[in-house]
Amino acid sequence: MREKLLSILPEIEWIGDVDLREKVIATWIDGLERGGWTPDDVARMPFTLAKKVSASFAQHVRSVTRICAAVSDTFDEIYNGVDLKLDRDILIAGALLHDVGKLVEMEEVDGAFRKTADGKIVRHAFSGVALADAHGLPGTVQHIIGTHSKEGDPFKRIPESVICHFADFMNFDPIEG
Repeated sequence: MREKLLSILPEIEWIGDVDLREKVIATWIDGLERGGWTPDDVARMPFTLAKKVSASFAQHVRSVTRICAAVSDTFDEIYNGVDLKLDRDILIAGALLHDVGKLVEMEEVDGAFRKTADGKIVRHAFSGVALADAHGLPGTVQHIIGTHSKEGDPFKRIPESVICHFADFMNFDPIEG
């Protein structure tokens, strides 16, 4: 499962901190197993149930992650870490995991994707934090997961979460559904 996951989400290898990378992988594998999914399913399931989309969950996660990495690289180049210094590994880990809770929020029945019973009452931001916590991911990564969506609006987001939040909505709002 690990190798297939890495082939579908190759950006995982961008995380320089080996321990953090392994925790991200473990969180993904746990979410896949709890939801009854395979890595191949991530490449075919929709990234949202809020509107009809052809973009897959994997495409969405990869795009959000790549935007976050590009922003981090741009800020490092322009600001030289003086006025704004992001933790690139934390940002990439958070971007890769921002929607991991959807693995337990969604199910497929008779070829149709829908919310699970738990998914109807526990949104993916919350289940994603629980998955990340179970694998010892730092609070900063959990913060990104928990605040990337509307649930985070009442809270002050750390800079990495602000970037992931906007990258996520850049990948959601323009797509017609």
